[in-house]
Amino acid sequence: MNEVLEPGAIGPAVTRLQEALLSKGFNPGVVDGRFGLGTLAALLAFQRSEVMLADGVAGPRTLAALGLVASPDLPDAATGMTAQIVSKMCPDTPIANIKRSLPIVLQSLARFRLSHRTMVLMAIATIRAETESFLPISEGRSKFNTSPNGHPFDLYDHRKDLGNDATFDGEKYKGRGFVQLTGRHNYIRYGKKLSPTINLAATPDLANSAPVAADLLSLFLADRELQIKDALLHGNMQAARRLVNGGVHGLDRFTEAYRIGDALLD
Repeated sequence: MNEVLEPGAIGPAVTRLQEALLSKGFNPGVVDGRFGLGTLAALLAFQRSEVMLADGVAGPRTLAALGLVASPDLPDAATGMTAQIVSKMCPDTPIANIKRSLPIVLQSLARFRLSHRTMVLMAIATIRAETESFLPISEGRSKFNTSPNGHPFDLYDHRKDLGNDATFDGEKYKGRGFVQLTGRHNYIRYGKKLSPTINLAATPDLANSAPVAADLLSLFLADRELQIKDALLHGNMQAARRLVNGGVHGLDRFTEAYRIGDALLD
């Protein structure tokens, strides 16, 4: 069984799905090979029980959790994401920058098993909203991070929510990379996730190295994958953006990029 089963489907594959749900304690009603409301309700309950995206669709991850397929891998969309599509998603970005960074980003997404459609689109749209240039960059000074008479990023220096607790912490742990990683807590947390040999908190400028920046983007998205997919499933672009940015900065660029890519990606 390698098909995706949705409401309205009919046949032996649906029968096997119903039997598997019943064996897990989620009663679909009559086991009749018809994906109706009873099967949908049982499937949604199973997905919520497994802390999966509750979309009522039996795709590879759900079918694998039910023991119906061996691999939970979702269809790979990375190979279809070309520089030309990204250029349309990011119309103000030099194509040379896209060609330089896109392979690195896609390789990282694949390494962290995020190369399926939703997360590939999320990654590219996030890069547009965060950097626009499609290159890892450092956060610039603004009225939101620097006081009128203060040193650069002084408004970040003692932000407990960021883990900053000393003068000049703000500048040391300012936003960097494709995802604009910010704050001592994040540099420590994601530095550990990157590699035991990389001390990102001690060498924060590494976050602007393209391979490191791509991995930080992937790790950051992976930690929020379920919530991101749930937000996008319900068309809540603001919630999806907030999960990465903490606010809605760049929401218009993020939304435009995602929707253009969604229309163009096979």
